[in-house]
Amino acid sequence: MNVEHIHHVAYRCNDAKETVDWYVANLNMDFVLAIAEDRVPSTHEPDPYMHVFLDAGGGNVLAFFELPTKPQMGRDPNTPEWVQHIAFKVKDYETLLAFKSRLEANGIPVLGVTDHSLFHSIYFFDPNGHRIELACPDPDEGKKLARLDAVKWAMLEEWSETRRAPQHAAWLHQAEFQDD
Repeated sequence: MNVEHIHHVAYRCNDAKETVDWYVANLNMDFVLAIAEDRVPSTHEPDPYMHVFLDAGGGNVLAFFELPTKPQMGRDPNTPEWVQHIAFKVKDYETLLAFKSRLEANGIPVLGVTDHSLFHSIYFFDPNGHRIELACPDPDEGKKLARLDAVKWAMLEEWSETRRAPQHAAWLHQAEFQDD
C-alpha cells in the first residue's frame, strides 16, 4: 500500500479572486475549480468559505481557502519566513530567468537566482504573504543526487544525535565542487 501522489496542497488566502488572478497572470497556472459552501464538509461547522484550485502542472493542484468569518491570517512568528514555502519546478535555467524577468516587470520583488548546487531558484511572495520558490535543475543534478542518496541515512542519524549539521554534504555549497 502506497500513497500515489499529492492530491492537492491547500493554503489560506486573503481574497480568492485576487489570488487566482495573481497565479494565472504571474505563474501561468490555470484556474480549474471553485467550491463555495456555508458548512465545512469534514467537521460540519457552519463557516462559509471559497475554495479555489489551480493547476500547478504535472497533475499537481494548488488550492486556497478564503475564510471571511475568521480573524485575519498571520504566520507562525516562531518560524523564519524562509522556512515555510512552496517550490515549483520549471524546465531549465532560461525559463527560470524568464519568470524572474516577468515577476520583476510586474513589480514583484525577487530574491535570487540562488545556486543550491542541485538546482537553482528564485524566491518571492504571493499577495497573501506565502513564500514561493521557482527551481530548475542543475545540469549535474543526477550525479549530485546520487552522492546525497548515499549519505542520507548517516546524515539523518548524526543530526538526530547532535542537532548539528553533518558534513557529509558540505560539498553542496562549496564553489570548488568538482566532478569526482
